Amino acid sequence: MVDAGSSLAEGARLRACAEELAGHRVTDLALTHPHFDHVLGAAAFAGAEVYAAVGAETVAADELRADAVRCGLDEAAAMEAAGTLVRPRHPVSGEWTLDLGGGRQVLLANVGPGHSAHDLAVLVPAGPGSPEVVFCGDLVEESGEPQAGPDAVPSRWPAALDRLLDLGGEDALYVPGHGAVVDAAFVRAQRDALATRFGVSP
Repeated sequence: MVDAGSSLAEGARLRACAEELAGHRVTDLALTHPHFDHVLGAAAFAGAEVYAAVGAETVAADELRADAVRCGLDEAAAMEAAGTLVRPRHPVSGEWTLDLGGGRQVLLANVGPGHSAHDLAVLVPAGPGSPEVVFCGDLVEESGEPQAGPDAVPSRWPAALDRLLDLGGEDALYVPGHGAVVDAAFVRAQRDALATRFGVSP
């Protein structure tokens, strides 16, 4: 599973959907970056091994709770999720090949900083007749302009997108943190737009 949603209730819904699709329980959870809407539901994935970019485990629960409330999450739900916050047991520095069994492997890659100080991508290798898939977190957004909060590192963001493109290649599908699945051309255009927006040289 990639990312856990913004509350325990949302995490539980995501877990139920994932387990219905897969036909078995979620054994591994990769968190793409430590923002509330991606991590506060992690406690709903009881028993799963949790992975994140190294350093993501240091983000304060109170900071996540406050950000969630500022963004409109019910205060009681935010407090509940922050109070049961699951810290990643597996910090990823560089790359980590995760064996899911049955001959299935995925690659976890610490590609940040960029959108946050701790950005992780997940590469699902191509299967028979299907392309590779890269889960990008909020390094890529399709539903609106990418958001740069106080923990963003704008000078490194374009390079993080170059890393995503290196991972997936031209024929991969790229799953943004928000919005519809995109292609390499979209990621490249967003990379160029971010470089212009933040004044980053090629």
